[in-house]
Amino acid sequence: MPFRRRGEDEGKAEYFVASEDASRIASEIGPLVESAVGVDWYGHLGNDADVAALALCRLRRARAAVGGGIAHGDAAVREALDSLTPAALAWLTSRAISYMDENGFPEAVEPYIEAGGEQ
Repeated sequence: MPFRRRGEDEGKAEYFVASEDASRIASEIGPLVESAVGVDWYGHLGNDADVAALALCRLRRARAAVGGGIAHGDAAVREALDSLTPAALAWLTSRAISYMDENGFPEAVEPYIEAGGEQ
């Protein structure tokens, strides 16, 4: 997905599609995450928790493209998460932490934390 650069016309076709995608995905987030509550994500890939997380990633990318930077995508995800029930938010967050833990996040950041910050 292309990112709009400063001075580029956001009316170009690829940004219009990204905007439509972002709006559609944002409207689907609540039901997707709510349906993931209680789902066992270790049984198979593509379960409801994975579908909800994928939708949030796609929302982030689409809004970042439309807005011209990743901060716009992050803001869109926060806005979508604000609308969730506490139970759904906790469930999705626990899935994200599991994924990060199982894919090396602790080992990736540990040297920076032990060194007292950015290197």
